[in-house]
Amino acid sequence: MAGLKIQGLAKSYREVRVLENINLDIASGEFFTLLGPSGCGKTTLLRTIAGFQSQDRGEIIVNGERIDHKPAHKRDIGMVFQDYAIFPHLTVAENVAFGLKARSLPKSEIRTRVDESLAMVRLEGYQNRLPAEMSGGQQQRIGLARAMAIRPTLLLMDEPLSNLDAKLRIELREDIRDIQRRLGITTIYVTHDQEEALAVSDRICVMNKGNVEQIGTPFEIYRKPLRRFAAAFVGTMNFVPGRIEGGRLSIGSQSIPSPAGGIDGPIEVAIRPENVLLAGDPHRGEAITLKGEVRKVTFLGREAHYTLSTEAGEIVAQVADPERDFIEMEGRPIEVKLPLGRVALFKSNGDVVEAGQG
Repeated sequence: MAGLKIQGLAKSYREVRVLENINLDIASGEFFTLLGPSGCGKTTLLRTIAGFQSQDRGEIIVNGERIDHKPAHKRDIGMVFQDYAIFPHLTVAENVAFGLKARSLPKSEIRTRVDESLAMVRLEGYQNRLPAEMSGGQQQRIGLARAMAIRPTLLLMDEPLSNLDAKLRIELREDIRDIQRRLGITTIYVTHDQEEALAVSDRICVMNKGNVEQIGTPFEIYRKPLRRFAAAFVGTMNFVPGRIEGGRLSIGSQSIPSPAGGIDGPIEVAIRPENVLLAGDPHRGEAITLKGEVRKVTFLGREAHYTLSTEAGEIVAQVADPERDFIEMEGRPIEVKLPLGRVALFKSNGDVVEAGQG
């Protein structure tokens, strides 16, 4: 197992800066996900670690040794690609054995590792089939088995599930996570799918425009966002304008003692839909109460989503297992509560306002 450290990494294409001063410290055996929208630099970062392209400056260090001067084939890295990248003219076993043969291992060891790797991805008995005879999910399992067969120091995965249907994605992401935990391989995983990142990761790095916005556990990224971009990108978040002045927080016509000291000026108030409380919901503790109207109700079976017009702006609320009376509320006036314990406040520069600062 190996830890990975990236220091001051930067990359440009002509005049466009794709990566800007990236610093990461990834622990041995960690499942670390690079999450962000298309064009944020996550795949460029992964390919730079793999050695498929070089950085303009910065260092890539594995187990205390710089590897950025080494060619890709000498970095001891396994790679799983979005488009499977398996050889159509080779059998399943020959695909998995490809990297092993390049390392000149004995035939008996190659056979053993191929069988072990295929068993890990639940493809026992498929050794002699061609990829064309396999489903998309099975082809991606071949790519995963091939990457693991070489027993790499690092395993890199570039959106490996994006070409699969929704049900298969969920099934395969669970398999990937289980295998990674069993083997303890340090893994860097690229995705733009927030749910996927939350489901599989030990830690997540949210990226935007070549920069790191926030690094944290799935819980921290979702429940304790430090940057407005991370709050908006991961899951659904309501944002309404507010202001802190003279030690009070004002939203719409409502004013309460501010949970954050030492700051004055405009802010944004953020809250997840599942934390918004509607009339009748029990709550203890301080909350911002807004007057509003139910504009739309979307019933989804186990939950319902409410689009609310309030004095502070539009807010979406989510109610689990709603009663019938709660479904038939369109056009009705309603009180909306935003519990302070579930609210995040963001400055105009995108930084979170720390409670009690100053």
